[in-house]
Amino acid sequence: MSDSSPARPAAPVLDVWCELQCPDCRSALDDLRALRARYGDRLELRLRHFPLEKHKHAFAAAQAAEEAAEQGQAWPYVEAVLGHVQELDRRGEPFLVEVAGELGLDAEEFDTALIDGRHILIVDADQAEGKAIGVTGTPTYVIDGERLDGGKSQEGLRERVEEIVDRLLAEQKA
Repeated sequence: MSDSSPARPAAPVLDVWCELQCPDCRSALDDLRALRARYGDRLELRLRHFPLEKHKHAFAAAQAAEEAAEQGQAWPYVEAVLGHVQELDRRGEPFLVEVAGELGLDAEEFDTALIDGRHILIVDADQAEGKAIGVTGTPTYVIDGERLDGGKSQEGLRERVEEIVDRLLAEQKA
């Protein structure tokens, strides 16, 4: 790499466009766990919100995930909610607050955050950026400028992400 080119980030970034009421995103959890296990902190997994209109609690769930991130528990919270998509369908916001409490987070603060809408701008910005880059469904992955749509099929996506991450990590060493 020449001195004039910008330095690569410390870790490649995988943007995961997700919504917490999406059964396909729940199916993708195993791939995300496998990627975290394989790469650890050599890969930054970044949750990006793309709530779909057909899921009435998805927008609130995205805000709740942001509150979980603020309290230092983004991925554990995301996994806990995605693991119970049907319950979120049935119970909505009370379920989101309950999960926070079960994880030892400040459930009262979650409730307040959902009422005062403090995380709405982050969710709106993610959704707008997703639309701008062609995200149409969830999960969608973006790494090194390549968009991988997992909404139709997860088949082969983890392998493709691993190929790209391995290449980026090799380039960092070169």
